[in-house]
Amino acid sequence: MPIVKVIEILAESKKSWEDAASNAVSEASKTVKDITGVDVLGFKADVKDGKVVNYKAHCKIAFVVNR
Repeated sequence: MPIVKVIEILAESKKSWEDAASNAVSEASKTVKDITGVDVLGFKADVKDGKVVNYKAHCKIAFVVNR
């Protein structure tokens, strides 16, 4: 039975919340191998002059621990 570890990641995007979540996985995969899933805990955004200028995603990323 594999052991799974979970880390929390905060990621951003100028495009969308979906892109911010994708960025979280992409950045984590640069140093973490065997990612099996992502759980998006919440979304936030920066607003300027009445418009969203930066999307943020708070994610938990799960990966298999290699023995």
